[in-house]
Amino acid sequence: MKNFFYKTYKFSNSWTGTIIIVLFVIFFIAQAFRIPSGSMKDSLLVGDHLFAKKFAYGIPMPFIPFLEVSIMPWSKKLKLVNGDTPKRGDIVIFRYPGNIKEHFVKRCVALPGDELFVANKNLFLHFREGDAWIKKHYKGYKTVVYDDKLWVENPYMKKHRGIHHDPKIIENGRNPLPIFYFNPIKVEKNHYFMMGDNRDHSNDSRFWGAVPYENIEGTPWFIYFSVDKNWEIRWDRIGKTPADLEQSPYIDKAIEERKKQDKDYYGIT
Repeated sequence: MKNFFYKTYKFSNSWTGTIIIVLFVIFFIAQAFRIPSGSMKDSLLVGDHLFAKKFAYGIPMPFIPFLEVSIMPWSKKLKLVNGDTPKRGDIVIFRYPGNIKEHFVKRCVALPGDELFVANKNLFLHFREGDAWIKKHYKGYKTVVYDDKLWVENPYMKKHRGIHHDPKIIENGRNPLPIFYFNPIKVEKNHYFMMGDNRDHSNDSRFWGAVPYENIEGTPWFIYFSVDKNWEIRWDRIGKTPADLEQSPYIDKAIEERKKQDKDYYGIT
């Protein structure tokens, strides 16, 4: 047994062993990502560098870092092993259905079987559990009756304070219609509807549809580095999880910073 551990130790210290260990971690445990756009502010900010928990929703197909080439190029599968599925309100990292080499980070707002629509920028959800369940679990929330069903208006804004609208974005015939109005749909089986917290500056499921389960890579784990547009390090964000950052004083600071920099526009990304 002692000989086995010694050989393992020696192998791990070799270049080959180091590369194998690093790739194993990247493929199956954690992978580094950078938030490049403002689609998730105030919850996640441009310049946040985070580790993704790769095993949160099963095991995704390993891709070679930077090249974004599958280790099994003959297979079109994006998921090696199925596992847990996203819950409503989870922040999810996934491969963009329009180009699987791109990673997006959005919030899951609807599960398979849920129904939703957007009116005057507001999200309305009819949960698949039905009216009785909604009445029990969403007391105090604004609801409307439409098509003989009960719909909850903006069900995530109370819990996730980073979700917001931009008052500067108004309907003028030039802005994308799904931001303001999105016809009622029912999310299909094994698909998840994703939206950015920066609702008026997010390219998400309103534009290109729900995300298949196999495209889902993981969830943000914790921030290991964060820097603002002036290259000043945000020390207070380092080591924090997304759940931590949704609590005061972190979310308060992010909201206040956005209000001060209202002129800052990141575009639809």
